[in-house]
Amino acid sequence: MVIECSRVTKRFGSQVVVDELDLSVPAGGCFGLLGPNGAGKTTTLKMIYGVTAPTEGSIRVFGEDVTKHPRRVRARLGVTLQENALIEVLTPVENLRVFGRYHLLSEAKLDDRIPDLLDFLDLRSHAHLPVVALSGGFQRRLQIALSLVNEPELLILDEPTTGLDPAVRLALWSRIGELRARGTTVLITTHYMDEAERLCDRLAILSEGRRLVEGSPRELIDAHLARAAVEIDQDPAHHASLLARLNGVHHLKAGRRLMIYGDDGPALLEAVQRAGGDPAGLVSRPSNLEDVFLALTGTGLDGDA
Repeated sequence: MVIECSRVTKRFGSQVVVDELDLSVPAGGCFGLLGPNGAGKTTTLKMIYGVTAPTEGSIRVFGEDVTKHPRRVRARLGVTLQENALIEVLTPVENLRVFGRYHLLSEAKLDDRIPDLLDFLDLRSHAHLPVVALSGGFQRRLQIALSLVNEPELLILDEPTTGLDPAVRLALWSRIGELRARGTTVLITTHYMDEAERLCDRLAILSEGRRLVEGSPRELIDAHLARAAVEIDQDPAHHASLLARLNGVHHLKAGRRLMIYGDDGPALLEAVQRAGGDPAGLVSRPSNLEDVFLALTGTGLDGDA
């Protein structure tokens, strides 16, 4: 295991942010941490890379106690934070060189490493512009490039694609996939369920600092929900009467949306239509990870933690 958290608790004063968390992340895959606001995801990441210490419990990364050997651990990992930490008056090349020196890389090594990173993150066309002149997408690419400058064995990504347009998100997903193929272990937090389903081999859903469930995306969907869903977008005032006619069917609510679940998609859609569901507002689809998240946490995925 690359990461082993045992009964980890973090308190800030009287507030418990992470509560007896057990977590094991195997080498070579992508592990996701999901959770609503205040679930403790970012605090957990900070303890894993040694910025803050647990109040109780132990965290081992690469077999090392991260509280005792933080420098040795950090030398082998890379971190992309929620907010970009870039020197805006410098260019991407200059930022990479400064960050490489922090990792004690030689100038000769950086001469080889920087062009590779510029190509890998598609930054070469903007390599010599000041960071302040770059778009948000290019700044995010540069932030990930900085976290890769030391060729980390473990890459920690805290909401790496939040706020990016779909094309940039897809490009970064492709790069993360390539890193996994090379053997890099990835630990990611995200509010995008399609991102978690696409990238993660396993994931844990947290709520109020506790781990609710853990497994592969498919395992969690199969374990917690029926296979099919009908999503209804209509005035919530009509939800109660519709549910009454459906006679106790499993359902979830999220604002105007009402999700009805069952194992037979076509039969479920027909039943919802017979019960008075507006055909213009109906979508029949397979159950997905967002449904699981809503069922377990009772909340949407807005904001950070």
